[in-house]
Amino acid sequence: MQKVLQSSLFQFIIVLVLILSLVALGPQVKFLGSNVRLVYLHGAWVLTAEVAFLAAALTGLAALLARKPSLHTWSRALGLTGTLFWVTYLPLSLLAMQTNWNGLFLAEPRFRLALIFAVTAVLLQIGLWLFNLSWLTSTSNLVFFIAMRVAFSTTTNIMHPPPSPIFNSGDWRLISYFVGLNLLTWVAAWVVCLSLIKIISKNHP
Repeated sequence: MQKVLQSSLFQFIIVLVLILSLVALGPQVKFLGSNVRLVYLHGAWVLTAEVAFLAAALTGLAALLARKPSLHTWSRALGLTGTLFWVTYLPLSLLAMQTNWNGLFLAEPRFRLALIFAVTAVLLQIGLWLFNLSWLTSTSNLVFFIAMRVAFSTTTNIMHPPPSPIFNSGDWRLISYFVGLNLLTWVAAWVVCLSLIKIISKNHP
């Protein structure tokens, strides 16, 4: 396991350096200036978490229908990956708030809900790891994602105006940049997920 962690950590650091380098080159905007780059990173990070949660839910559903142990393992690893990125997105969100708006709006509805789901996700994944029931893990990942999407779809937007300001900006340079940043964060999540697959296979065969 130590070799797996060391190898995965090295790969993750390499990808992280590439992500931070791309963030440093991010296009500035009129009102936020260079500080908007933190918004780009925070946006890509949380979208990566959501993609991982979605993938955990879909592979969990497929595992329940096809009854394939390998798919249960993927659902478990993707759920853990989504949780990791979701929890680490929160400090990025706070940093973006402080840097761009000179204060922390902790009562902001979406941030408050994100914090609730972060705590829920951590406790859920710990419980699922301890119980080690494949069907329960896949079912829980599916229910968790559905609950999260329903909750956020009915939450008031204050500092997160819909629809996406980036994808609706009409600026293809900005859109292309943000897509590229997301792809890199997805690679980082993929590295994490693959290392978790190996760890799960050894500890929960």
